[in-house]
Amino acid sequence: MRRIAFAVLALWMASSAVLAESSDAGRPDAASANVAEKKQTALGLYLRAPEAYQRWRAEPLKTVVLDVRTPAEYVFIGHAPMAYNVPFAFWKSDVFPKDGMPVMKPNPDFLARVKRIASPDETLLVMCRSGERGAKACNALAKAGYTKVYHVVDGFEGDEVEDPESAFNGKRMKNGWRNAGLPWTYKLSRNQMYLPVEK
Repeated sequence: MRRIAFAVLALWMASSAVLAESSDAGRPDAASANVAEKKQTALGLYLRAPEAYQRWRAEPLKTVVLDVRTPAEYVFIGHAPMAYNVPFAFWKSDVFPKDGMPVMKPNPDFLARVKRIASPDETLLVMCRSGERGAKACNALAKAGYTKVYHVVDGFEGDEVEDPESAFNGKRMKNGWRNAGLPWTYKLSRNQMYLPVEK
């Protein structure tokens, strides 16, 4: 009986610590010092993937998880099961990348599609692959009047491992939604996918 009571107490303390940490995480002054410049946003609201998941779990009916990666990334790499896919940009396949990185072109339908999913007074948790596109998407949403837009700074895949001695050097296994052990899936839901608009 004593072991059970101790286990319950330990679990309660751990969950309280996570909630206390996540309550400060979205404040501009709490996280901006630790966010790389290319991942910073005009609103200054930041969350790490585990904090974003806890925020969604706390208010799933008032919180929209928005995945702004391309449809191919969303479908073939996987996605958070509650995430809506509205790409911020598309790969420009007719331009060969000089530096080995894909050339992207903005999605002209981005804001219109987001407006179908979430109103400007709802909380949005915006996630891309590793944080750069997500920051641009957050800024576009802020400019359009959305005020509760949190950037999931480590994205779905996370940051690259920077260790030449590691077999995982250059791989996105450092942090992020998938690497944090949070729920993710390949299963598709028609109402969450980015599909052609039916006329």
